Amino acid sequence: MKLKLLGVSLCLGALALSGCASKYVPPEQYSGFLKDYSVLKEDKSPSDAPVMRWIKPGIDVSKFTSVYVEPSQLYPQPQPSEKIPQSTLDGITKYYDQTLKTQFSKVLPLAEGPGPGVLIVRPAITAVSASTKGLQPYEVIPIALIAAGVSTATGIRDQDTSIATEAAFLDGSDGRVVAEVVRKGAGTELENSAQVMSANDAKALLDGWARDMVKSFESLKRK
Repeated sequence: MKLKLLGVSLCLGALALSGCASKYVPPEQYSGFLKDYSVLKEDKSPSDAPVMRWIKPGIDVSKFTSVYVEPSQLYPQPQPSEKIPQSTLDGITKYYDQTLKTQFSKVLPLAEGPGPGVLIVRPAITAVSASTKGLQPYEVIPIALIAAGVSTATGIRDQDTSIATEAAFLDGSDGRVVAEVVRKGAGTELENSAQVMSANDAKALLDGWARDMVKSFESLKRK
C-alpha cells in the first residue's frame, strides 16, 4: 500500500517533468486570463516542451519592428502565505518581466508602449491546482507546491514547485491578438515541507519560457 501511495504521489508531484501526469495544462486549469481558449492546440515549444498554443494563420511577423513587454500579472490575484510570501510573488513577476525583455531585446528593439509595428507581449503567471487523496491540496494559487511523497508515512518530504503561465501576443496597431500560449513547468525542488519558496526557485524555468517565446518568433519570421 505504501509503495502504491508513493507512486501516485510522485506522479503528481513531478507534474510537467513526469510521464504519468498530463504534460499539457488541461482546460479546467485555465485561469480566464486569455480571451479565447477554444483555438488552442497541443504543440511543442522550440525546446520540445509541451504547450497549448495558437498562432494567427498567415501572420506576417516581419511587420513587427519593435516589442513592448507589458508588466506580468499574477492571475487570479493570490493571497500570500507562509510558504509563498508576497516578496516571492513580487520577485517572480519582476524577474519574468526582466527575462522577457532581455530575451526579446536580442531580436527586436524594446518599445515604450503600443503602436504601429509593435508586438505587444502580455504575460501572466496563472493558477495551477493539484490535490492528492490523503494529502493536503494546494488549490488556485499561482505557485502550487505539490507534496512529492506521503510525508511521515514514507519518509519522503521533498516538495516540487510547479508554475504555469499564459501569454497573449497582440498587434500594437489595433490591439488584436495574433498568438496565445499556455504552459506549465517545474521549478526547483524544495528540500522539505518547511522550506519557504523564493523567486530564485523559479528563475531557470522563467528563463526557459522567455527563450522559447523568442525562438518561436524567430521561427515564424524565417517562414
